[in-house]
Amino acid sequence: MNKITAAITAVGAYVPDFVLSNKVLETMVDTNDEWITTRTGIKERRILKDKNKGTSYLAIQAAEDLLKKSGTNPADIDMVLLATTTPDMPVAATAVYVATQIGAVNAFAYDLQAACSSFLYGMSTAAAYIQSGRYKKILLIGADKMSSIIDYTDRATCIIFGDGAGAALFEPNHEGLGLQDEILRSDGIGREFLKIEAGGSLLPPSHETVDNKQHYVFQDGKTVFKYAVSNMADISEKIMLRNNLTNEDVDWLVSHQANKRIIDATSSRMNLDESKVLVNIEKYGNTTSATLPLLLNDFEHLFKKGDNLIFASFGGGFTWGSIYLKWAYDKK
Repeated sequence: MNKITAAITAVGAYVPDFVLSNKVLETMVDTNDEWITTRTGIKERRILKDKNKGTSYLAIQAAEDLLKKSGTNPADIDMVLLATTTPDMPVAATAVYVATQIGAVNAFAYDLQAACSSFLYGMSTAAAYIQSGRYKKILLIGADKMSSIIDYTDRATCIIFGDGAGAALFEPNHEGLGLQDEILRSDGIGREFLKIEAGGSLLPPSHETVDNKQHYVFQDGKTVFKYAVSNMADISEKIMLRNNLTNEDVDWLVSHQANKRIIDATSSRMNLDESKVLVNIEKYGNTTSATLPLLLNDFEHLFKKGDNLIFASFGGGFTWGSIYLKWAYDKK
């Protein structure tokens, strides 16, 4: 085939060593293991405890894992795209620092922020660059140090999020494998339901904003849950219908790991057998931009060349979407 498609050719990941379990959270806020597990499916999450290390550290570790496993020369990488909602600092793009640190000396780099849909949107961006024929190797990293923006006295949010990073290498494919279709959506109605109120141009940092804890994540859980369930399920069903895929045709659902009930609702709408639904939320919680690549890394050994993967995500803003991708390799 002469048509260029964008295929994932390697994956990598990193999660910090420190485990924040539900049992530990019971000593920090008014909650318990049964309540958390029943409502979210989360048993533990990983936390980067070193205050001198940010999202870049997570991203670098995941990228180096990919490079080592795949034998990729970082100097051959054309572009580094970092999907994150917790950059190291404003203005200076974290992706640029990551690219330099891993030796991607010939790459250009930038950050992409679409909350929990950042990696999904990044897949679309990376694929478009590859399909244009202009670039041959694009490293897409999803990384977030969510513990840096979570109030650990707020039981509504501190039980949900964890830190982690995952990476995927995109390269041209001439066999018809890789990204097949995408449906991406957004709606500004979600602006007030999941946000960090202060720190931006609308409400710059001040003593008052710090005292009021306005630099931490705020989430209207019930509203976000309602929108996430309906939109992720709808978009995943839509991409199947548009590509004439039955539940038998879909090999794997790679869904954003925000809440087990949202994942179940999406797979139910797709009429998928439970064995096709990839889940690791119990180990990591919601790592925001890292959930999708962490799934790819954890379950890479199960994927076969030609497998049909449906990706689905939902994030603040609101942002959401689904991508249909054909897996391009068998793990050696």
